[in-house]
Amino acid sequence: LDMAIHTFDAARYMVNGEPAGVYCQEWEPASSWYRQGSSASAVFDLGDGKVFTYAGSWCAAGFRTSWESAWRIVAERGSLIWDGHDDLRAEAVMPGREGMFDKTQPIEVPPLDASDRVGGHLGILQDFMHAIETGTEPETRGGDNIKSLAMVFGAIESAETGRRVTIAEEAQ
Repeated sequence: LDMAIHTFDAARYMVNGEPAGVYCQEWEPASSWYRQGSSASAVFDLGDGKVFTYAGSWCAAGFRTSWESAWRIVAERGSLIWDGHDDLRAEAVMPGREGMFDKTQPIEVPPLDASDRVGGHLGILQDFMHAIETGTEPETRGGDNIKSLAMVFGAIESAETGRRVTIAEEAQ
């Protein structure tokens, strides 16, 4: 779960969520080369009805996931999926229904602006340097990342105890 901090951080950022609680289960697949904890599933309460589900494995056979994860974001008026590489798709809810489901329509996802803090580590470093030069706040900050660290510790505690864990308000 330690490396999941990056995914937890991204999830919090995308939904503007504050971690409130987590239930997590870890297991070791028979084919694993790890001693423990290589696979986990967690359900996070991010407040205001926002729920983030995480599933990850360091030893899954086949269909390797990018470092950035694979994402599916479901919202009130549509969904977005991203493979962690270049495939980013979205659908929006349209008026009417198709049986018991809302009608949906694909929507065009505009390309990213090359000047907008993209480019992996280089983009983050450029953002950091810009913050130093201008006195603005960088996109990622240690004081904010403590919330993601609290998610990691909460998930580990939940996996060890088999219980839902409340994430400490001190991390908020």
